[in-house]
Amino acid sequence: MTYQKIMGHKHAIAIHGGAGTILRESMTPKMEKEYLSGLSNALHAGDNILSQGGTAMDAVEAAIISLEDNPLFNAGKGSVFTHEGTHEMDAAIMDGATLEAGAAAGVTGVKNPIKLARAIMEQSQHVMLSGQGARDFAKTLGLAFENEDYFFVQQRFDQLNEIKDSDLTQMDHSMKDSLHDKKFGTVGAVALDKMGNLAAGTSTGGMTNKRFGRIGDTPIIGAGTYANNHTCAISCTGHGEYFIRAVVAYDISCLMAYKGLTLQQACDEVVMNKLVAFGGEGGLIAIDNQGNIALPFNSAGMYRGSKKQDEDFFTAIYGS
Repeated sequence: MTYQKIMGHKHAIAIHGGAGTILRESMTPKMEKEYLSGLSNALHAGDNILSQGGTAMDAVEAAIISLEDNPLFNAGKGSVFTHEGTHEMDAAIMDGATLEAGAAAGVTGVKNPIKLARAIMEQSQHVMLSGQGARDFAKTLGLAFENEDYFFVQQRFDQLNEIKDSDLTQMDHSMKDSLHDKKFGTVGAVALDKMGNLAAGTSTGGMTNKRFGRIGDTPIIGAGTYANNHTCAISCTGHGEYFIRAVVAYDISCLMAYKGLTLQQACDEVVMNKLVAFGGEGGLIAIDNQGNIALPFNSAGMYRGSKKQDEDFFTAIYGS
């Protein structure tokens, strides 16, 4: 497999807003329209940057900020509640050109965790900061903070109260009395810019009722987020413990680099075979260095969207 940088690439972007048991029959037309609008707004935010010759990093960050600011999605403003009734958020971003990456884990109060992840990458000597330390770092840079009222979403609070007295943790969305009906709430974006550079980013509020500082795959480079110009950019959404154990994002890149699989082949092998074999549910968005896009998921649905330079905007929620 030869690796060479080709100038004048056609740009492309893909986004997700979570995967899981997302069923048409449990979605009102109004809610469906709002979710699709949220996905479309995020796609436009990223595509506008790419179409003007901007970087994949900037496009990924802009798309994720749009999703973090939307209370429908489990990241930023819409983050779910922990057992203690707080919000602990995770985020990561990676530059495929340099393999530099930044991640924040278990942070509270930061309006846009993806901005903090990028700041960690660009303005610290580290890849991952967590908890109070990450919060202190954000303050030194003057990043925006919000109080608890900003992050309060009634639906999220109701979800916590349904299971707070149990040992259960719950994904972003579940129907009452039906814990198998769930959504793995995470947002993410991957992009290819006109210079041929890839980038990936992911952000999440984690699991409802999570305890003891639980952290999922989102901020773990190679598990939930990965980008390499030689292969692909990946952002995952699903049951994080499984994605960590399967090192999902890096595994897809390795299958392309070492076995010569196409993006779609690599994604199908990991998402539809490897993950399913040991109970891992969810999906991901992926883009390779030629602008090919894959949006695989082994759950009932995944909030997703994509835009290639010469093609129409695409958004979808359900499986086939």
